[in-house]
Amino acid sequence: MSLEEQMPLKITRRHAASSLAALLAVPNIARAAADNPALEAAAHDEGTLTWYIAQVDAQTAENLGRAFTQANPGVNVGVIRTTGQVAYQRLLMDIKNHTPQCDVFSTTDISHMPILKERHELTEYTPANAAALLPPFAALSDPGFSYVTNAARYFLIYNKDKVKPEDVPRSWTDLLDPKWKGRVATGHPAFSGCTGTWALGVKKVHGWEFFEKLAQNNPRIGRSAVDPMTLINAGECLVGVGAANNAYASIDKGNPLGVVHPSDGLVLCVTPSGIPAHPPHPNAGKLFMEWLLSPEYARMITADGSEPILEGIPPRPGMPPLGDQKVIQLTVEEIRKGVPEVIEQWRDTFGS
Repeated sequence: MSLEEQMPLKITRRHAASSLAALLAVPNIARAAADNPALEAAAHDEGTLTWYIAQVDAQTAENLGRAFTQANPGVNVGVIRTTGQVAYQRLLMDIKNHTPQCDVFSTTDISHMPILKERHELTEYTPANAAALLPPFAALSDPGFSYVTNAARYFLIYNKDKVKPEDVPRSWTDLLDPKWKGRVATGHPAFSGCTGTWALGVKKVHGWEFFEKLAQNNPRIGRSAVDPMTLINAGECLVGVGAANNAYASIDKGNPLGVVHPSDGLVLCVTPSGIPAHPPHPNAGKLFMEWLLSPEYARMITADGSEPILEGIPPRPGMPPLGDQKVIQLTVEEIRKGVPEVIEQWRDTFGS
């Protein structure tokens, strides 16, 4: 069944209201539901876990790992932060070589999870904290195997110090203006799951002709979704594509980054997480999955601009409600079929 048949990839005011109601009715939804002394003791005996992660930058990933250890003393997190497609290929290589390394896998390409499940490469586990997922994100999860643990808007970013207000791009097609030649920054869909999802969404709305025209502007193509932000903050590029959780965190550090919700539709990059079939530290992995679905973790990621995924967690202050924005709708099947095609088209068009 496609995601659109389950529920659209969209948060409405009704969902936000139900979230607030849940917060008022149950002020302490939290971790108590997931307290499991036996699991905590078993995880402590294992003492460590390895997390393959792609949805945030390296510093944020390390901060999240340390926060888990602070909440669960004696259980350390080895953070392996790469781009989504690289993390997936690394996991597949572990599987092929029968050398399991990963205890929890978080990917920015939601279609990875059904593929792993079909290959019987996911451990079946239902975190207690998953009960608090908001309905749209519960619908995007695969109960017992993978759960949405992050979601971020993919939108326009620009350098506020160097782009005049009247020149700020308002739509994806504004990036095609010749005045941005050599000054547009993007990630690469062969490396970044979010960039692949974004490219597929824009292709759905504007056709591949959009990218053929974009190529005429000689964009700077990095690898991850973080790279465009780095180039724009440095003034090497002026406009581009970025993820909200990275962009707002950068703004909070004082960087001259501006964000725009494109009039022709943003793309929502959804990150599911799951436990591989043969984790070296299965109990620590299960405890970590509980934490990835905890209010503590949810508050940390929403502070940086990710979407609230749990009941009772407010959005980042001042962030426009997702329900008020135009969102390009994509199903898991569209992503599964379309991203490999986009990668090939990208290489043909941009030569990399």
